[in-house]
This record gives sequence, C-alpha cells and structure tokens, in this order.
Amino acid sequence: MTETTQGSEARRPLRRVRLLLVLFVAGLLISGTYQDYPFMAYGTDWLAFAHIVIAVAFWGPIRDPVRNVWVIEFGMIACALVIPMTLIAGPIRGIPFGWQLIDTSFGIVGIIPLWLARRTIRRIMQMPGALTRDEPARTDLNLGPGT
Repeated sequence: MTETTQGSEARRPLRRVRLLLVLFVAGLLISGTYQDYPFMAYGTDWLAFAHIVIAVAFWGPIRDPVRNVWVIEFGMIACALVIPMTLIAGPIRGIPFGWQLIDTSFGIVGIIPLWLARRTIRRIMQMPGALTRDEPARTDLNLGPGT
C-alpha cells in the first residue's frame, strides 16, 4: 500500500475523531453557562472557567489525536468521576436527588463521544504505517483543517 493510500485511509477516521471532540468541547462550553446570561457569567463563574480550561486541553487531540490520546483518556476518567462526585457531594450540599441525576448525566453523556473517539484512534494506530504516540507528527499528509 502506498503512502498516499495510507493517508487516504487515515483521513476519514481522523475527521470522525475531530468531529466527536468538537462536539464534546461544545458540550463543555454550553454546560458551563448560566441559563439567562450565558456569556456574562464567564467572568465570575469558576465552574464555567473550569469548563473553558478543560475545553482548551482538547485542542491537542483535535490537532493530533494519536499523539494526544491521553487527553481523551483523561476526559473519560473525569466523566466517570462525575458520578460519585455528584452522588457524594450532592447530599452534603443539599442538592435535590433529581438534580443530582441531571448532574450525573453529564458524565454519562460526555463519555460517549470520548469513548467513540478513543476507539477510532486505536483503529488508526493499528493501520499499517500509522503513527504511534511516541513518534513525531508527520507533516507530509494533508489530513484536513489544522494539520
């Protein structure tokens, strides 16, 4: 198989990974806003600020998913930790159980695009001639925007 064919095979899954990560980042940004004044809250809301910081971390996997798969795994761990955090801290803070279930849903829903992206990246890593995490990024392939 030629390098051009390999590049064509890698293009589709890389685009899929990037789309899934953009959806995840958009969800982070949307979930961290106040309902009535979403853009005004960013200056004073630490939760919203945390969502922005986490979203910025995902620029690495959007740009180079194979070398930055660890960020996706980090996000999956964070999504999993949302569930015990809400169920432990919720009662302590007096948050109604129904609201706790809504909060846990962010972890459950958030992990789905990350899991799909990680699965696709693993497939890319198994392709002949694919990069590994430790190799420098190849600049000879045009894989779409940002590369």
